[in-house]
Amino acid sequence: MDADRRRLFRRRPWQTPALLGCSGLLLAGCASMPDSGEVRPVQASQGADSQVRVFGVPPRDGAQPAQIVDGFMEAMASDDPQLGTARKYLTKRASKAWKPGSGVTVLAAAPGRQPERSIDKEAVGARFKLTGKKVAGVDERRAYQPQAVTGDYVEHLQLVKDGKEWRIDSLPDGLVLAESDFQRIYQPVNKYYFAADQLVADPVYVRQRQDPESRMDPMTQTVKALLDGPTKWLAPVVASSFPTGAGLKEGTTSLTYDGQNVLKVPLNDEASNVAQTQCTRMATQLLFTMADLTSSRVKRVELLRSDNSPLCDVDEALAEVTAHQGSRMADHQYFVDSEHRLVRMQARRDSESEPDPAEPVAGPLTSAGVRLSTVAVAHDEKRAAAVSTDRRSLYVASLTTDGPLGKPVLISAARQLSAPSWDGRGDLWVADRDPANPVLWRIPGGKGQPQAVDVAGLGDGRVEAVRVSADGVRIALLVASEDGRKTLQTGRVERPRGKAASEAEAVSVRELRPAAPRMAEVTAMSWASRGRLLVVGRESGGLLQVRYMYADGSATPAGNLPGATGVTAIAASEDERLPVVAHSDVDGIVWLPPGAQWKTVVEDGAAPVYPG
Repeated sequence: MDADRRRLFRRRPWQTPALLGCSGLLLAGCASMPDSGEVRPVQASQGADSQVRVFGVPPRDGAQPAQIVDGFMEAMASDDPQLGTARKYLTKRASKAWKPGSGVTVLAAAPGRQPERSIDKEAVGARFKLTGKKVAGVDERRAYQPQAVTGDYVEHLQLVKDGKEWRIDSLPDGLVLAESDFQRIYQPVNKYYFAADQLVADPVYVRQRQDPESRMDPMTQTVKALLDGPTKWLAPVVASSFPTGAGLKEGTTSLTYDGQNVLKVPLNDEASNVAQTQCTRMATQLLFTMADLTSSRVKRVELLRSDNSPLCDVDEALAEVTAHQGSRMADHQYFVDSEHRLVRMQARRDSESEPDPAEPVAGPLTSAGVRLSTVAVAHDEKRAAAVSTDRRSLYVASLTTDGPLGKPVLISAARQLSAPSWDGRGDLWVADRDPANPVLWRIPGGKGQPQAVDVAGLGDGRVEAVRVSADGVRIALLVASEDGRKTLQTGRVERPRGKAASEAEAVSVRELRPAAPRMAEVTAMSWASRGRLLVVGRESGGLLQVRYMYADGSATPAGNLPGATGVTAIAASEDERLPVVAHSDVDGIVWLPPGAQWKTVVEDGAAPVYPG
């Protein structure tokens, strides 16, 4: 994605001489790179490409309708403040009515255009049809919505003579951008909201520079998006600590942090009189959101009343306690050794360190001598769940005390149990992949009566693998279609309000959406830090890839990880300092420390996991 964002010069299949407004130097717009200027305060919104900008070219006198359409589409993909150049291609009426902030349509490539007759026989002018392949959309809440299957895009532009010149008089709201332009203009960022006492990432897209309608810089756009509330997909299962009506102080279009990395955020009257506990949670949401956006991390957030007096402030240490982030930090990595035992290694946050030798875990899973195939360790690392080698029985046992293993908590008559997964609320999830009767099971508290979970939108698909996020409100499912192809879907875990996780309750999964829409086949996945997924799969006709994805299905700037041969299982931690762990058919258990290359840890082993 970073490489695409730096591509400033691109030739379109329908480019015309009307666009060659920079002495032939640039075909897609004019780039401005300042070579002098005053020293300015550091702004968190400034990134590596902040000095390189692309501008559209205004319409020339006497331009023909096709040239007007081409010029408008180019100018729409520019960095012009308020899209001023794009508006020059519109009539005054159309410019006033056009709402570019209502959303973005993302196409695989620049749209094609072709003239056609107007459907209004009385109309005097020219009509053009825009066509393309839609890969995604961004709604008014800035949420990215990928297409499960690339769909056809068809819209129309109506042109009229405005005086002596052709101008566009009717057009769809929102922006229409080629994917490469979208990646150059917009950047992904996570907003954070509370589910119980844990923060949940809510990915959105903001413009990398000033928003043409609000004139806000990226940091201010992000803060406003946070205050506006969660995206529609996540809203049913999270809550914001900001009171209804809370917003930025009127007129705020730019936010900066000082030399001590302190960000001061002025709020309106609705947010000026909250209790200290609520304010701390508000500031925590902001601090985690800013950490996802800025390259130089904000260390503290200060909230200000509408009169600019201090409301409260939160630093990193207090924010981690408020969001219970410490409970997600793993002490060990786990896998199944060549003797089918659950073993563990000390988690190493130093990429130069060699891993310690693996040792069998304590407790009944080892002393009872049950041969294991796959495992999952609870987030507190006090219990583990394991599936027997015949894929028939699911056991739960302590990792801190010994004793009898006890009976399985679930038995599959078809011997088709998937690897289990713990959520951060202490519930255990597993899929029975019986072709005749596939079921997604949830075991409340890891010891209650197994409950079948309704998965809306699954259709004829069968859940092959399951991973629940640490916050317990998002679930990643590897779904096999009738033809055997496996795709990755994410769903929202809905629980009745006001009930404890251990009580009998009808938990369901809603609104499945594609999490890796470009991959024709997904073979393994894991939740990672900051609401991301680590996915192993192939694009159509491509090689095996290991890459990070946002849970909304958009690609992360991190892109692909170094290739590893024959990866069949993968595990990532909430702690980004810990290495990625994988199983390779060729090399056994392998390790990828941050900024390093894959290294073999154990030649014989399988099913690597972090707690979760």
